[in-house]
Amino acid sequence: MAKENSGASYDMIMRDLKAGKFSPIYILMGEEPYFIDKISDYIAANVLTPDEQAFNQTVCFGSDVTGSQVADMARRYPMMAEHQVIIVKEAQNLKAWEPIEKYVEKTPVASTVLVLCHKNGVLDRRKKSTASLLKLAEANGGVVFESKKKRDYELPGFIEGFLKLKNASIDQKSAQMIADHIGADLSRLSSELDKVLISLPEDRRVVTPEIVEREIGVSKEFNGFELRDAIIRHDVFKANQIVNYFDNNPKAGSLYSFLPLLFNYFQNLMIACYAPDKSSENSIAQQLELKSSWGAKDYIAGLRKYSAAKTFEIISKIREIDAKSKGLDNPSTGAGDLMKELIFFILH
Repeated sequence: MAKENSGASYDMIMRDLKAGKFSPIYILMGEEPYFIDKISDYIAANVLTPDEQAFNQTVCFGSDVTGSQVADMARRYPMMAEHQVIIVKEAQNLKAWEPIEKYVEKTPVASTVLVLCHKNGVLDRRKKSTASLLKLAEANGGVVFESKKKRDYELPGFIEGFLKLKNASIDQKSAQMIADHIGADLSRLSSELDKVLISLPEDRRVVTPEIVEREIGVSKEFNGFELRDAIIRHDVFKANQIVNYFDNNPKAGSLYSFLPLLFNYFQNLMIACYAPDKSSENSIAQQLELKSSWGAKDYIAGLRKYSAAKTFEIISKIREIDAKSKGLDNPSTGAGDLMKELIFFILH
C-alpha cells in the first residue's frame, strides 16, 4: 500500500509487527499522520495483552514529558511481561532529544518498545543530536519511518490497496471519483471507504460508480474521470458541461482538483509519444511503466488526437493555470473561467 522511504516501508513494518517481530525503537515521522497513527495504534493494541498493558504500557505527549523522562522510562524493565511499550505522541513538541540519543547509543533495552510519533515534519538531520539519533536507531535495530503525503496521482492506487486488504475491489473510474472528491486526507479517505465497505453485500464486494454516487455523494456523470475521458475523446460539449456543473455546484468539489489529474495524463502522453510502437498497448504500457496494458488504451486514443507539440503546449498551459489559481498574475479571475480557458486551449 505504501512505500514511504528507501528503508522501512509501512507494509514492511506492519508485516513484522503482525509476525511478532518488535524493534526496540520506532521513530515515526512525516507530514502524513495516517500511517504514523496506524503503526502506533497497532503497537498499542497488540504488543501486550490487556492485563499486561496496565503495568507495562505508557502513552504520553511530547509537550508533557522531557527527553530525560522518556529515556528513564525506556530503561525500565517490564513487570510480568516480555515487553514494555512507551508511546510518545506529538513527539515534535518534545524538547531536548540528547537523552534519547544517549539511550539509543548505549544499545536500547531489548524488552522496551519505544515509539516516537513525530508529526507535521521530520527530525532535522542538520542538527547533531537528531541526526545522530536517526543513525544510531537504524544501527541498533530500530525502525526509522518517514510518512510522506500522498500525491494526487497516487490516491487511486491507495484506494485500490486499501479495499484489497478488506477483500473488496474497485474499478479505475470509481477510484478516481473518490480520489477527486475527497483528496489526500487519508484519514477521511479511509473513513469514507469504510462507510462504502459496510454497504457492500457479502456476495459481491465490488465498488462501482453507482455505489460511490450513493454512499459518498459523487456524481457518476460529473467528475474528474469523466472530464479526462471527454478530453481524450475531444468531446467539447461534455467537457464544458462538467466544468459548468462544478462551477455552479462548489460543494461538489474544487475545479482545481482536476489540474493534477490532467497534468498527469498529458505528462504521460508526452512520454508515450516516444514509445517504439505507438499503436501497441504493450509498447505504451512498457514505456509508461503501467501495471497492465489496459491503462494504455487512453494514451493510444490521446495520441490520435494530440501531437507531441500540442501536448507540450497543453502541459505548459496547465502549469500557467495552476499558477493563476494560486493568485500569480491573476487578481480576480475565478476557478470556472480559468478552467474554461484551459479546456478551450486543450480542445482547440
